[in-house]
Amino acid sequence: MLSLEELKRYNRHLILKGFGVEAQQRLKASKVLVVGAGGLGSPALLYLAAAGVGSIGIVDHDVVDISNLQRQVLYTEDDLGKSKAEQAAQRLKLINPHSQIAVYKEKITSENALSIITPYNVVLDGTDNFPTRYLLNDACVILNKPLVYGSILEFEGQVAVFNLKQEDGDYSANYRDLFPEPPPPEAVPDCSQAGVIGVLPGIIGSMQALEVIKIIAAKGEPLANQLLIFDGLQMEQTKISIKNRNARESIKSLIDYEDFCGISQDNIKSLNTKKDQVMKEITVQELQKLKEEGADFQLIDVREPYEYDICNIEGELIPMSEIPNNVDKIAKDKQVIIHCRSGKRSGDMLLWLEKNHGLDNLYNLRGGILAWAREIDPAMPVY
Repeated sequence: MLSLEELKRYNRHLILKGFGVEAQQRLKASKVLVVGAGGLGSPALLYLAAAGVGSIGIVDHDVVDISNLQRQVLYTEDDLGKSKAEQAAQRLKLINPHSQIAVYKEKITSENALSIITPYNVVLDGTDNFPTRYLLNDACVILNKPLVYGSILEFEGQVAVFNLKQEDGDYSANYRDLFPEPPPPEAVPDCSQAGVIGVLPGIIGSMQALEVIKIIAAKGEPLANQLLIFDGLQMEQTKISIKNRNARESIKSLIDYEDFCGISQDNIKSLNTKKDQVMKEITVQELQKLKEEGADFQLIDVREPYEYDICNIEGELIPMSEIPNNVDKIAKDKQVIIHCRSGKRSGDMLLWLEKNHGLDNLYNLRGGILAWAREIDPAMPVY
C-alpha cells in the first residue's frame, strides 16, 4: 500500500489517465538493477528513483573523474575521486527516501553476474563496452530477465528492450539477435576516443528509464523486437524491427567475454599503431563517376543489416563484425571501396585489413552514406 506521504509525492502519476494507483504500487514493489552509473545511468537512476521504484541496485566500480561532469549529472566537483556507486546512492536517497538503494562497488563479471542480477525484476544496461553488454545479455537470458539496452556515441544513441516475455510465453529478441558477433575491438571507438555531446546520455538514459517503467507498470508497448535510433544533430529518430533469430537457444552459460570480444594487450597495442597509418579515400563524386563508367570495382557496405534495409547504394553487405571471417570475399585484383554511414567504421575496418591482411587495393568512401545522400541522392532516406 502507498502511504499518505507517497500519495502526495506521486500525485501526478496517480491522476495520470491509464496509470494510477495500481501502476504506482507495481513500481513500489519492483526491483531494478542499473549497471553503470555514468552517462546513461545518471539520468536513468534519477528518474527511476523519482518515479518511486522500490528497490534500486547500482553496479559501478569506477570513481568520479572531472571528465565525467560534462554529462554525468549525478555528480559534482565535490565527488571527484569518490565511488560513483556510493555517491549516486547518496544522491538518490535525497531525491526519494522511499527507494531502497543497494550498492555494488565491483566490476560485474561472469563470476558474479548471476548472483547480482537474480534478485531484480529488470536490468538496465548503462555500460559502454561490448564485453559487458554481451555478459548482461547472456545473464538476463539465462535468468529470464528483461534487459533495457542503451548506447551512445558522438551525436547518436540507441535504445531497445531485450528478452522481454511476450503474451504467448516466448521471449523477444536479445542483443545477440541484433549483433551475433562483436566487431573487432580496434574498429569501434568508445566515447573516450570519439566523444559524445553532453546532453545525449540524458536523452537516451531517460528513454531507458521510461522503458523500465513501462515494463514494470505493464503500460504501453515496450521497445521489444525493435531498435530506436536517435540522431541528435538532425533531431530525427528511426525505429527498425529486430529479427528474432532464436539466439537464446545457444546461450547456456556465461563465458570469458573479454576473450570473446578480442580484448587483449596485443589489440590495445594495435589500436595505438593504427593511428600512424595513412588511409586511401575516394569521394562520393568519384564513386558516382566509376558507376557511370561501368568500372570494374567492388563496393562493400560494412554496416549492420538493419542499416542496409533503411538505405543502401547497392554495395555488397558484409557487416563489420563479420569481416574477419570473410576476408576471402574481398577482391585482391581490383579496386575495393568500403563504406559505412559516415566513413568512420569503414575507415577503421580498412586500416585493420591493411595491417592484418596486407591488402593495398582498399579505399574508404569519404563521408559514407550521409555524404552520398547529401551530395548525390538527396531523396535517399537517411537515419
